[in-house]
Amino acid sequence: MTTKVWPLTQGAGITVGLIDTGVEARLPGLKGIILPGTGGENSPNSDGRVDSDTKDGGHGTGMAALIAAQGSSDGMVGIAPKSRILPVIDSKLGFAKDIRYAVDHGAKVINMSVGIPADSCPDSIRSAVDYAIQHDVVLVAAAGNEPEDLTVGAPANCPGVLTVGAVDAYLSPWQKSTSGTNVMLAAPGVSVGSIGKAGVFTSKVNGTSSAAALTSGVAALMRSRFPDMSGREIVQRMLATARDVGPKGWDEKTGYGALIPYKALTADVPKTAPNPVYASFTQNAAEHRTAIPSSTHSRKATQKERTHRTGEYLIAPAILFLVAAIALATATLYHRRRGSSN
Repeated sequence: MTTKVWPLTQGAGITVGLIDTGVEARLPGLKGIILPGTGGENSPNSDGRVDSDTKDGGHGTGMAALIAAQGSSDGMVGIAPKSRILPVIDSKLGFAKDIRYAVDHGAKVINMSVGIPADSCPDSIRSAVDYAIQHDVVLVAAAGNEPEDLTVGAPANCPGVLTVGAVDAYLSPWQKSTSGTNVMLAAPGVSVGSIGKAGVFTSKVNGTSSAAALTSGVAALMRSRFPDMSGREIVQRMLATARDVGPKGWDEKTGYGALIPYKALTADVPKTAPNPVYASFTQNAAEHRTAIPSSTHSRKATQKERTHRTGEYLIAPAILFLVAAIALATATLYHRRRGSSN
């Protein structure tokens, strides 16, 4: 990664909106890269630069470190170390206001390693996603870490959102990665490590949260390298250059395959390459304009009134992901996200 990807781009000039638990901005490896954000409805007096996570040790901090950590004494380096993080503490009532806030405050990529159970995308979130895409923002969400009888929830099931599942170090689908027709890519999410809000590195945590954060970091790299490229084209390149894993072709756990950062940054991708993420968005928008009810997919979701983080909360240095991806190796990718199973 240091010899191939970072000479091309390190994410300079890109703000990543992080809808999560906030970020512990005081940590040495995150100093200077966490912008003032918002505590949302849950912490109205907060600017998001203190991690509000009281259960899992700092989920938002772990995701921020995967994306943009600077190294320092903890040794944690994010995938896009010259990008900046805009922390938005999630509202737990849906993410419509959170998405709009991130868009209005300069985010070009929004990471959502969080979710709520929902059989289909709620109208308020759908409207916010539409707003983000109109402003050329790439939205990335974790698929979730749920049993097989549950469907991908919101915002991961919203048209126009790039939904990411998890693979292990051998590019095999993670068993607990939630399946769904909205899953389009996969990234490391098994035995990944990161720093929590105490600043301590923790390894071997599983979850699709990390996979989403790593994907958002790659999106930041791409947006920095291709400043005139639309979000639609960024996602198209990611999908077109993914390495097929799991069952041949698209599948409900890994989508079109594992994200390969170097290929996404350098491959010759035709303008006509498929882009189902945006195709579904365009189709859904047309259906709404003509008052045709959008179809819902899937198995029944358990309707619990809670917000979940879609993975466990810490990860291994982002360098491993990039090196493995560049080499197209079948080893040493990583994992992510808080509060899931080991």
